[in-house]
Amino acid sequence: MRYKSTRNDSSFVSASEAILKGLAEDGGLFVPEQLPKLDVSLKELAGKSYQEIAYEVMKLFLSDYTEEELKYCITSAYDEKFDTKEIAPIREANGAYYLELFHGATIAFKDMALQPFGQIFSSLANGDKQLIICATSGDTGPATLSSFENAKDIKVVCLYPKNGTSEVQRLQMVNQKAPNLKVIGIEGNFDDAQQALKELLNDNEFKEVLAESGYNLSAANSVNFGRILFQIIYHIYVCVSINNNKEPIDIIVPSGNFGNALGAYYAKKMGANIDRIKIASNQNNILTQLFTTGIYDLNNKELISTISPAMDILVSSNVERLLFDKFGAVRTKELMDSLATNKKYELTNDELNALKADFDAAFCTDDECIENISKMAKSGILIDPHTATCLNLVNDENITVITSTAQWVKFTPSMIKALKNRTSTDELADMQLLASKYHVKLPKSIIKLFKEEAIHTDIVKKNQIKSNIIEWIKQ
Repeated sequence: MRYKSTRNDSSFVSASEAILKGLAEDGGLFVPEQLPKLDVSLKELAGKSYQEIAYEVMKLFLSDYTEEELKYCITSAYDEKFDTKEIAPIREANGAYYLELFHGATIAFKDMALQPFGQIFSSLANGDKQLIICATSGDTGPATLSSFENAKDIKVVCLYPKNGTSEVQRLQMVNQKAPNLKVIGIEGNFDDAQQALKELLNDNEFKEVLAESGYNLSAANSVNFGRILFQIIYHIYVCVSINNNKEPIDIIVPSGNFGNALGAYYAKKMGANIDRIKIASNQNNILTQLFTTGIYDLNNKELISTISPAMDILVSSNVERLLFDKFGAVRTKELMDSLATNKKYELTNDELNALKADFDAAFCTDDECIENISKMAKSGILIDPHTATCLNLVNDENITVITSTAQWVKFTPSMIKALKNRTSTDELADMQLLASKYHVKLPKSIIKLFKEEAIHTDIVKKNQIKSNIIEWIKQ
């Protein structure tokens, strides 16, 4: 399996190089030369464990690895760090299935990808020193830090918007004690953090300074295909688990950076019986605009702070991979250049129809999100505000799977607003209040966060990120 850039399909790298580099030199994203088909039927996967299905998918994309190496990475990633044997339990409620992806170390879906990504990346590094940078809107950061905590020869820098995450997400980052981890709050939003990441990945001067200290540079965001690979797995798993892949399923995904929706699209192309992939946005509804009008326009768009903060994103990086798959490298580069120059691109009617062949899109206001949380709570079920955005896209046409991306405890103020119609003034107390009322056991790791003192306190402007990282590396 070879990989190429979304903006140039004439040069190739190995799977190992694609994962270690993170971003192609021309600014594009790495994609497989050709999306593989499963070499076993999905019927044969029925009854298999999550780990066994993961192996059948991973071996197609990571041809650099032996069977023994892949299985070691899988068993090391999907182990007792998850609080359920199934890894990704499926719950049925109110006419839909909920794929629960929040049973890992940081109780969010990013653990599903970043735990195995950490294992794969560490083995690829092969003793070379690596600096991994991630930008987060709330869940990628904690999951990346957890995955690489105390990893040998690997340092991790996590960039987060200082006012753009939930308090629990922030505490999961700033309380990290491992000496190989660095957390930096930035003045700005997630789009600023993600843009800073991309600039650093393409900054030759920065890479030269790192090289002088013996470090290579990579990324843990979903710009790295190593992340997307692991997001394909659970969409195949749910199709097999619900009905042995016999009937078509609609997948609803709360989307920000589009990695989850892209994983579902790749799973569909690989043989999963997925009909519609439905993209739920919050009031930052740029993806709704794209998939309904064909226009991606950042002009006069201000990022809105919502009660589903992990989706507060306007620049959805992984859309580029979809554009490449549909329209090829030349057109993708043209569209990305237009976005960089004019902050806008527009698809033709035929191109828009090509997207509509697989995707639907709608958005959910904060008021609707609150209503959806309240409606589920009346059935005794607590869902987080990102999962709640998906309820607007449920219908009875097909079997519906809602991709549930986080446990509600990470967003207690939003839950209190929805269920108690007031502002939360004591997050831990309110969390315990809801847990008691709805008979939910709180994770000890979350309670512990509120009793610890922050280790990482740096808050910097965007133009100070580079020097801040260099200073840390040279210590």
